[in-house]
Amino acid sequence: MLKRSNRSAGLLLYRSRPSGLEVLLVHPGGPFWARKDDGAWSIPKGEIAEGEDALAAAIREFAEETGATPQGDFLPLAPVRQPGGKTVHAWAVRSDFDASALKSNLFSMEWPPRSGRRQQFPEVDRAAWFALDIARVKILQGQVPLLDDLVRKIP
Repeated sequence: MLKRSNRSAGLLLYRSRPSGLEVLLVHPGGPFWARKDDGAWSIPKGEIAEGEDALAAAIREFAEETGATPQGDFLPLAPVRQPGGKTVHAWAVRSDFDASALKSNLFSMEWPPRSGRRQQFPEVDRAAWFALDIARVKILQGQVPLLDDLVRKIP
C-alpha cells in the first residue's frame, strides 16, 4: 500500500477589483461533495511527492485541477495544519484565471458504494472568484488562515 503524504501544496490566486480583493477557490468533484457548498471549497492543492519541491508541487497540482499554469511572483504563505492533520504549504500569486475555462483531471471510484461499478469524476467540478468575506464562508475552515496571511502580506 502506498504511504499517503501528510503534506500538500497549493496556490491561492488573488486579484484586485474596484470592490476589493478576490480569491480563486475550487469545489471538489465527486458524489461526496455534490451537495456541499459553504465550508467545502479549497485552494487548488494536492500532495507533495517524496523529494518534490513544494512550490513545484503547488504549480503542478494547480495545473492538474484547473488546466492552467499561473505565472507571476509566488508569495509564500504560512503553512497551515488542517483538522485532519495534513499540513498545507501555499503560495499566493496575482493572476486573473478565467474560472469558466476550468479543465480538471479525473479520478475513478466505485459508485454507488458496493455496486462494483467504477465511475470517473473531476477532481474539481467548478472554480469561482470570491470576495474575501464570502471566501471565508466558502473555504474549508482549516484554510481560513491562508486568507488572513494573504491580507497581511500583500501591499
